[in-house]
Amino acid sequence: MGSEKVHLTREKETLLATLYGRAVHSRTENPVLRDPLAEQAVERIDYDFHRLKMSSTDALGVAIRVKTFDTLTADHLARAPDTTVIHLACGLDTRVYRLDPPETVRWFDVDYPDIIALRERLFPPRPGYTMIGLPATDPGWLEQVPADRPVLVVAEGLMMYLTTEEVHTLLRGITGRFPAGDILFDALSSLAVKLSRFQPQIRATGATLRWGLDDPAEPTAGNPALHLASELFFSDVPEVARFPTGYRAALAVMNRFYFLRKIGRILHYRF
Repeated sequence: MGSEKVHLTREKETLLATLYGRAVHSRTENPVLRDPLAEQAVERIDYDFHRLKMSSTDALGVAIRVKTFDTLTADHLARAPDTTVIHLACGLDTRVYRLDPPETVRWFDVDYPDIIALRERLFPPRPGYTMIGLPATDPGWLEQVPADRPVLVVAEGLMMYLTTEEVHTLLRGITGRFPAGDILFDALSSLAVKLSRFQPQIRATGATLRWGLDDPAEPTAGNPALHLASELFFSDVPEVARFPTGYRAALAVMNRFYFLRKIGRILHYRF
């Protein structure tokens, strides 16, 4: 048991599940995602991670999602190395360390003050990297990020915990503050949100999922600056070939029906 005490509940506690999933998978042979900082953090945090019931397949799923966001972010920075990256609801993610962006990139991680305080104890500082201790739904973080460059906003594992109004308010705040940019976030369908109560990590933490997205045009409503650039279904990510046979068979069936295929996807919007 580690020495770093944590007192997180409900939605905040889910960041420990994501951290643990990355660490568990990182320790496997030939992992999709190597994350030594996650491994070290799990060792240092005083928390019963076993209560999360994280199977190897669950951990692989976490790693695939994280790796996909890593790839999309890295590809964007290769094209636009002067970007300001804003990682909303960063939790204990270590993307800035995994990608190690060039000094031309300004990177901001945004989350609740207690989570940022924990990050400061677990992870080292680095040039061009700033942490902001405010929840993503607090517009105060917008004023702490310079608006002199295009931005890449990454909101992994956030939107499904917000209400519809909170999602739209957040997106309007981003498009109103910055001159141009791209927004990446994952979304679950309304069916997936309803089924989430059966997911072991959600049940263990008592978290509540609120926002389900069935029509990718919905986030652009009332926000004429925003338009959908692309969408990526999780079932189309190449790394899903690493799942066990039975899981892959289920994904193959889901791909035949759009209402099942859209259960999970990553959306890319541009403004």
